[in-house]
Amino acid sequence: MKAKVDKDACIGCSLCVSTCPEVFKMDADKAVVIGNSVPGGAVDSAKRAAEECPTTAIAVE
Repeated sequence: MKAKVDKDACIGCSLCVSTCPEVFKMDADKAVVIGNSVPGGAVDSAKRAAEECPTTAIAVE
């Protein structure tokens, strides 16, 4: 499973980092994905971060 952040849509609120720090981190004022895939234990929190993103900038596939 992979996560993606649309940098154009990201407003840098860091909600995703708070929800799933195993997958997301802040890089300056935008969220970025850590690594190439979502770790097995972080799938649910990564999906929750995508659902709760205020600008729908996150996709988890």
